[in-house]
Amino acid sequence: MITIQAKKHDNYSVEFKFGFEDGGKAEKKDFAVNTWIFIPNSIGINPENYGKNQFYRDIKSNIRLITPSFSISELADENALPLSSLRRAFENLVSAADSSAEDHYEYHLKMFSAIFKSAIRDFERYMRTSRAMDDADDLLESYLSDIRKAMDNFRSLYRIIDVPKVPEKLRGHFFLCDEFISHIVEMRTIRIIRRIDSARQSRMLTEWRERLITLIRQEREYKLRRGYGVVKDGEDKNKMVVYHHGMLKKFVESELYIRLDKKRDGVAVEQLYYSIAAGVAMIFATAVAWHTQVKYGNITWPLFLVLVVSYMLKDRIKDLLRYYFAHKLGNKYFDKKAIVEIGKKRVGVIKEGVDFISVSKIPERVMEMRNMSATIDDATRIFEEKIILYRKRVGIDGKALAENDDYPMKGINEIMRLHMTRFTQKMDNPEIPVDTIGENDEVSVVKVQKIYYINIIFQLQEHSGSTSYHHFRVAMTRNGIIRVEEI
Repeated sequence: MITIQAKKHDNYSVEFKFGFEDGGKAEKKDFAVNTWIFIPNSIGINPENYGKNQFYRDIKSNIRLITPSFSISELADENALPLSSLRRAFENLVSAADSSAEDHYEYHLKMFSAIFKSAIRDFERYMRTSRAMDDADDLLESYLSDIRKAMDNFRSLYRIIDVPKVPEKLRGHFFLCDEFISHIVEMRTIRIIRRIDSARQSRMLTEWRERLITLIRQEREYKLRRGYGVVKDGEDKNKMVVYHHGMLKKFVESELYIRLDKKRDGVAVEQLYYSIAAGVAMIFATAVAWHTQVKYGNITWPLFLVLVVSYMLKDRIKDLLRYYFAHKLGNKYFDKKAIVEIGKKRVGVIKEGVDFISVSKIPERVMEMRNMSATIDDATRIFEEKIILYRKRVGIDGKALAENDDYPMKGINEIMRLHMTRFTQKMDNPEIPVDTIGENDEVSVVKVQKIYYINIIFQLQEHSGSTSYHHFRVAMTRNGIIRVEEI
């Protein structure tokens, strides 16, 4: 199964999050993602000034394992997998005290924190729905009880490693994760309070609001006692606290992120085709020279001229065949290939390729979706939009993924950011003056945003053969991205 989410990351980049799940089956699966990017001609992006290298510089991808899914109540259960695995890792650290035990301890410590973050995020997102507010009383009762129990159980484990035998650095890792969990609880609880504030006011919700505020105050007092950073109104140190929270997130999720070593794809086949092109050209030149020599004899002017012309044509034939084979390679092979490895075990492969294409090569379904958002019929042809096709193939070895570690892994996430700074270089001013007639029939000038739309359509092809389409539109000016919306 493939899932996709899109959002504005910052003023000049849009973020797409893909989820490639193996469905819990220990088998190899292949996924395909085709992306068509429709760029207005007035922006000035074309194959001459925006090649493959520029595109790949503007694309940033992070690959990570999908966080194992557990509820907050499961995290509060001492016998459930997250806490029981963490306790064993703590006990092994004290009893074994070798490098393997240290790695095991750090891994489970980070995984518990990441799972905690995911569980409370899922609960907070569910609370945004109207259905959740109908059952708010029971949900919030469970939330407060389970959150407090989960945090108390986690913090109680510190007594196991609070011994001289455990290095201070390793004990420090516990406090980093403890601070991260406390920060996540505060941040997500504030968002739940904001949801309550936006709902219909009632006595019940007001009481729950006060109990949630109490939880936040308790956590803030705890963080101050521990020396953890707290964001306060009007504090100059807030920027350092926010920076530190960002570092905590990277520290905790480092066990989930996968490093990729990207290499060119199809190099051997490419060189084989190029060798064939050179061989065909040489056969032509040799055949012409042999035929001419047989007809005119040795060292004659006709032979000399024919040899010169044949070698000129030989180079042209070689270049034409190289171009032909390169075009054929572009359809069957990709620009880059990366092996997805966890430790030393291969769990998947990712291939990607990009090219400018013509309208005639776009599937009919994609063109229909593009034209649905156009204010003028056949806008692509009228405004001569430039179209970029970005192809990606993802293969996942479900069996290797399942054998990787103690937690059930469903697949991988790819977080892809498309940086669009280059798209703004030839845009008009962000605001343009427009003449109009006011209420008093007086001529006035109104400043209006000069908006450009970048249409991005995804085709997601799953292993089962099912295909889905998603159409996103990026509205932007020269000052950056205004919004990202799904059509």
